[in-house]
Amino acid sequence: MQATLSSGWPTVLRRLEFVAYPAVAGAAFAVLALGVVTWLPALAAMAYGLQRWRAEGDSRCFVHTFRAFPQYWRALWRHSLVSTAAAGVLAANIVHLLGRSEPWTFVLLAAQAGIAAALVIHHVALAAEAGRAPGGTVRAWTRGALALGFGSAARGTALLGAVVSAVLLSLVVPLGPLLLGPSIPVLLALSFADPRRHTP
Repeated sequence: MQATLSSGWPTVLRRLEFVAYPAVAGAAFAVLALGVVTWLPALAAMAYGLQRWRAEGDSRCFVHTFRAFPQYWRALWRHSLVSTAAAGVLAANIVHLLGRSEPWTFVLLAAQAGIAAALVIHHVALAAEAGRAPGGTVRAWTRGALALGFGSAARGTALLGAVVSAVLLSLVVPLGPLLLGPSIPVLLALSFADPRRHTP
């Protein structure tokens, strides 16, 4: 009996890694994103840390996220500023439309929600592409993100579903949505973007 338990420990610990390391990377993201407009570079830096863990087994996700952040900030600060402003406008529009009762309000509200969903998919995919190729350009990351997020309806839906479900399912864990909400969708995007998935 004791031998069975001992032999099972490595498997249990291995499975716990898939919660612990994304949570640690998510903690680094949460700290770096406190600057509000820093959230996109922080997301890309977190993707880099998670990619190091996925590809090389390097468990220093927290450290790598912080180390990579300055590079991603220099590359993505303009994109992050524009995206933050766009998110603010969308949020204001949705709040305004929720307070109205005209028949056409639902159509506009659905359009705003659709745009918001597309932006979420795009930025999760963009972070994954940037994390996979830290030496690339913003243009290359953007092209890759469009292919990753919108090249397949199933893939885009899965990424959006991962964002929603990661937040909802992690509600049972203290600070779960903050730690796992951003990291699980990015981890899924990294998995989708892995060339090994497409090789026979």
